[in-house]
Amino acid sequence: MSVCHIHPLPYRDDPSCFFERVRDKPGAVLLDSGHPQASRGRFDLISAWPRQLFSALPDEPGRAFFARLRQALTTLGRAEPPEGIELPFAGGFIGYLSYDFGRRLEALPDRAHDDLNMPDACLGLYDWALISDHQQRTSQLLFHPGIAAADKERVLALFASPASNAPVDFKLNGPFRTSITRNQYRQAINRVQAYIQAGDCYQVNYTQRFQATYSGDPWAAYLALRTACPTPFAGYLTLPGNNAILSLSPERFLKASDGRVETRPIKGTRPRGVDAEDDAQQARLLLGSPKDRAENLMIVDLLRNDLGRSCRIGSVRVPELFALESYPNVHHLVSAVTGELAAGKDVLDLLAGSFPGGSITGAPKIRAMQIIDELEPSRRALYCGSLLYLDVRGEMDSSITIRSLQAANGTISCWAGGGIVADSDWQAEYEESLTKVRVLLNTLEQL
Repeated sequence: MSVCHIHPLPYRDDPSCFFERVRDKPGAVLLDSGHPQASRGRFDLISAWPRQLFSALPDEPGRAFFARLRQALTTLGRAEPPEGIELPFAGGFIGYLSYDFGRRLEALPDRAHDDLNMPDACLGLYDWALISDHQQRTSQLLFHPGIAAADKERVLALFASPASNAPVDFKLNGPFRTSITRNQYRQAINRVQAYIQAGDCYQVNYTQRFQATYSGDPWAAYLALRTACPTPFAGYLTLPGNNAILSLSPERFLKASDGRVETRPIKGTRPRGVDAEDDAQQARLLLGSPKDRAENLMIVDLLRNDLGRSCRIGSVRVPELFALESYPNVHHLVSAVTGELAAGKDVLDLLAGSFPGGSITGAPKIRAMQIIDELEPSRRALYCGSLLYLDVRGEMDSSITIRSLQAANGTISCWAGGGIVADSDWQAEYEESLTKVRVLLNTLEQL
């Protein structure tokens, strides 16, 4: 078995000081666990200069794209960290799948306007990474044994030299504006509930989009956002033309390690209180809400089915149901579904059978996605897709890109949505969607 080379660096609990060195390099990516403010995540992962970029070809089915990824991992070659060193990544893919990649896996209509023109998928094949482990308090450069000697020396030299710490700034040219009016939102919710009453579906996740024009560097925006709202599945991905993905996601999509699989759907939200007493009351209301528990349970059942497509029969379990997770702006109701990959299945099979995540579609999934395409005026692009890594061993972790923004060609876009069920009140749902992203929008508007 080939063994990766490890080069230790001084430990840093904030990944931004490391990422400053590579953020202007091609394919620079940061998967960020939110430290030091957040505490749930364990690893930060940074890389740049991918060996190759993989995007879905025109009309290429999703499973055919995944077959190309599978072949590329085989070509790079399996490798392991040295014995006794636990690291999540040993070389492989890092990148994103947009929500609209789901069109390559399922037959869906084509009504929503594709005005952002974002590729459905973009994953880089990386042969090195800087990994900080906040449990062991280590920061280490990992090199796949297949990396070219000159590339390895370039990375070592970069992190041996002083950081430039060049100042960056970001400024909106005006406040965020929504893509729909309150009345249009109400009409859409009424339409969803008519579908539910007709028996078409049980739940549909409906989204609105906010946009503003900006000047400056999206990295400065990300630094402000991670300070205001640190989360365990955050990330920053550079795109060509000084464009970027900025994600402050609290939600894991799929994690796979040594054949064991976990997904942690979020469904159910309350705002944080104005003081400790009010905050505790908001948490109690969420934990005791029949509506939110029913929404969460619907998605748990959907995900049990999705995982069952690739997991060993009898292995799918729900070890955690209706747990409370709290963030600077909201309380969430979170569950966990686990399983074990079946013989002959790998994590790309798991992705193909589960993408996009059921917590941001509704149930049943395909019908909910059809209704979403009918009612939302624009495609979701990045929103509700996934940032992920997938390494040569089959180790994977991925987020659902909620609380996320796309900065492209001078316009920054942000989305907010929620699950609509039969007894949803449209005004309460509208306010909840604003609550979810208010800290993001306000932070950028105040820069």
